[in-house]
Amino acid sequence: MNYNEIQEDINKMINDVEKSSLNSLEIEFPNGLKIKMSKGSKATISNANVEPAQVSELVPTVTNKVVNNMQAETVKVEENYKEIKSPMVGTFYASSSPKAEPFVKVGDKVKKGQVVCIVEAMKLMNEIESEFDGEVVEVCKNNEDMVEYGTTLFKIK
Repeated sequence: MNYNEIQEDINKMINDVEKSSLNSLEIEFPNGLKIKMSKGSKATISNANVEPAQVSELVPTVTNKVVNNMQAETVKVEENYKEIKSPMVGTFYASSSPKAEPFVKVGDKVKKGQVVCIVEAMKLMNEIESEFDGEVVEVCKNNEDMVEYGTTLFKIK
């Protein structure tokens, strides 16, 4: 494995961390290789007493393990939540007007049939109702985001 391939693997790992809900990641190996990443900064790799050959052997393994662990963690977390999805293509609005409070926030209890947001489609304001009772654990879209049919708007537990 050459330097360019190692760099590609490291860049892929950085992109995977950026797309995940992790804020930082630090990996330290027994041979002294350390990889530290945090959102908003560059990844650093330090290699106290590590030969280049050892680095080239470790990077693909590290990348695969990190990605597999992040995917497994994401699946476990999402299994517990019900999702309120957009029934149409349009613009997501969290409140009835720009100055009004959002219909719901993280931590709010919702009842089946309660309005949770508005999706504007072709100049029509469509109230989106909760399909079940529960607590809002995540608002997945920002105000005025474009949404497609089936886009997750809220996660409820």
